Amino acid sequence: MHIKAKSMAVCGLMLALSVVFMVLGSVIETSTLFLLAAASFFTGIVIREFGLGMGAAFWIAAVLLGLLLAPNKFYVITFAAMGFYIEAAEFIHRKLGTIANLKNRSAVFWVLKYIVFNILYIPAVFGFRELLFGRSISGGFLAVVIVAGQAGLFIYDRAYEYAQRQIWSRMRKHLMN
Repeated sequence: MHIKAKSMAVCGLMLALSVVFMVLGSVIETSTLFLLAAASFFTGIVIREFGLGMGAAFWIAAVLLGLLLAPNKFYVITFAAMGFYIEAAEFIHRKLGTIANLKNRSAVFWVLKYIVFNILYIPAVFGFRELLFGRSISGGFLAVVIVAGQAGLFIYDRAYEYAQRQIWSRMRKHLMN
């Protein structure tokens, strides 16, 4: 398999930026989610530019490097979940594009993305309750956390689309030409 040197260099640059954002998320505690989200957006850029296979390789490399370099391994796991979500969303988008007679494609796309998110999110909230909250929490508060996660996904997904459409489309012409 031959890979163009320029695409390899662009992927390496994005991998470095992704890991730097993960490390900064561990250092700058007030912006952790923002920095981890920004780091995961690079996975989506690689997928859209070079395909799902290269995106998966990029995501695995970012997770492994993050585990080696980031001081807070829990944030690397959070990045891994965010990157996996983007990988799954891009896969779903491509598969839905191949179905010819699909009614209300946008609604189906959103439902499938929320299913993927909740497969990742709900077990994490229940399984790591003590680690996430530091103490035992009530069922009502847990329900609020799950609903807040749904709203957080909406914001995250909109930010990802904005980053792809506005930011990457402007930077792309400088890096990819």
